[in-house]
Amino acid sequence: MAGKDGEMSFWDHLEVLRWTILRSVLAVVLLSIVFFCIPKTLFKAVLWPTAASFPLYRLPGVSFSMDLINIELSAQFFVYMKMAVLCGVVLAFPYIIWEIWRFVAPALYEKEKKAVRTAFGLSSGLFYLGVAVGYFIVLPVCLMFFMNFSVSDKIVNTISLGSYMSLFTGMVFLIGILFEFPCVILVLNRIGILGRDTLKKGRKIAILVVLILAAVITPTDPFSMFVLAIPLYGLYELSILLCRR
Repeated sequence: MAGKDGEMSFWDHLEVLRWTILRSVLAVVLLSIVFFCIPKTLFKAVLWPTAASFPLYRLPGVSFSMDLINIELSAQFFVYMKMAVLCGVVLAFPYIIWEIWRFVAPALYEKEKKAVRTAFGLSSGLFYLGVAVGYFIVLPVCLMFFMNFSVSDKIVNTISLGSYMSLFTGMVFLIGILFEFPCVILVLNRIGILGRDTLKKGRKIAILVVLILAAVITPTDPFSMFVLAIPLYGLYELSILLCRR
């Protein structure tokens, strides 16, 4: 409730924030329940990158074969729940962004609103672009490399469900989140905090940070790190193009 001066108190802001969070969580829960009710359809999509029919594997000269095993009694159930929630978050992302915009917009000046509105408008598209890049490019390339790499003919690759799902989550969902970077830079640029020349001078530092991020997401091998680092650095260059001088 607004005070006598027309401004909201601290507790009023907390109340608005509480309802913003509750509505966002409710949207995720409802969509997660929908995915929880269609397990076969859900996992057909999740496991499609392991199938020989995946589009990238039908290219000339590309061969791929991968089978998964389950070594823990409850693993399939908990992986199923985790993926239902994850897909709920992915599908609810535009709504969550809209709720965040509703919360922050009243506190902004008109110039800031225009900048932030543009960034929020781009955010959903960039998020889904990141998800697509992770799902259709980065994840399959990493799978092909690992399944065809061998230090000895006596060692057979037997991949567990948990191992695949960890890679899947890192390559798909987290890449989608990282693709939001240009939106953050766009806001900082439009409100006068960060300029294009500063970003150009920081290219060397950006390369180092990108490699560190890629290593954190894919800590097990350098190949996945570099496959992921390439599109991430591309986002940095995109941020420079979006910025005004």
